[in-house]
Amino acid sequence: MKILIVGNMGYVGPVLTKHLRRAHPSAVLVGFDAGLFAHCLIGSAPLPEIYLDRQVFGDVRHIDKNLFEGVDAVVNLAAISNDPMGNRFEEATLAINYKAAVELAATAKRAGVRSYVFASSCSVYGCAEEGAKQESSKLDPLTAYARSKVMAEKELIPMADDRFTVTCLRFATACGMSDRLRLDLVLNDFVAGALSQKKIVVMSDGSPWRPLINVEDMARAIEWAITRGTDQGGNGLVVNVGSNEWNCQVKDLANAVAQAIPGVEVSINKNAPPDKRSYRVSYDLFKQLAPKFQPLSDLKSTLLELKEGLEGVSFSDQAYRESQYMRLNVINKFRDAGLLTDNLEWSCLMKKTGVVR
Repeated sequence: MKILIVGNMGYVGPVLTKHLRRAHPSAVLVGFDAGLFAHCLIGSAPLPEIYLDRQVFGDVRHIDKNLFEGVDAVVNLAAISNDPMGNRFEEATLAINYKAAVELAATAKRAGVRSYVFASSCSVYGCAEEGAKQESSKLDPLTAYARSKVMAEKELIPMADDRFTVTCLRFATACGMSDRLRLDLVLNDFVAGALSQKKIVVMSDGSPWRPLINVEDMARAIEWAITRGTDQGGNGLVVNVGSNEWNCQVKDLANAVAQAIPGVEVSINKNAPPDKRSYRVSYDLFKQLAPKFQPLSDLKSTLLELKEGLEGVSFSDQAYRESQYMRLNVINKFRDAGLLTDNLEWSCLMKKTGVVR
């Protein structure tokens, strides 16, 4: 089996690469990434790309069709990956998360790839106060990031047929350790604040609901999507991926971290305007379709994993919100240095080709 992982050098990719190498040791694994966050490693572990057979650098908007030769499955992780980045760079977000995702699937299908896995998001439900949202529930995307995921799903599913399986995984909010850790994710942020400042700052009033999933469990779900038969959801499938037990309010997450790490103060902004990004999600369909690939991590184990992982690299940066572990900071630094265009393409490549975007 040959698997092409597009966007492999972000937060999820390193964990997925290691998981697939363990689960399918004889598989040929190829990574493709623009390298924007390649340097954002935590600790001194070897590059996670050593588990790949090949690493290719490039922009998902201009991918070489020859890269799909002999590929059995494509996993698309490439994305402008959070709301602040999406709102700041909306044009690039739609180009990468939506248009490139659709073109990538079309190219894969023409090349004879049998399985296409798209990393979508439960944020497509937006403001969803009434009960846990199912796959058939009304969508209410509130941000450019969420809208891009909805738009991509709508065009990807009709591509599926008996020879081309499409799986759109609507993931809960990611958390847990990775070689390219992100601290702009709610639980990761809280643990980092607890360890470095002995304080957790909740920017909202703490009431929004957030479903969570450990990044290791995301990797297991992707493995299932790559290998699933059509008896597990049909040719084209959109499915929520997470656990019903992990629907939590933000204030409860903060308090759980404070209980796990003694001496931590929790500061909640009770005067903050309501955060409309609040949703509970049902994961019953995923449980039905993939009983052997259900999440193994819970809140307690993930808190411990993050605590031990950060302590293991002597994490103490009180200004971590200004660091490379916040993805928008990395983008802004590159743009300030003239290395990235407004459309988030490497300037050196634009000069090389004579194209200005």
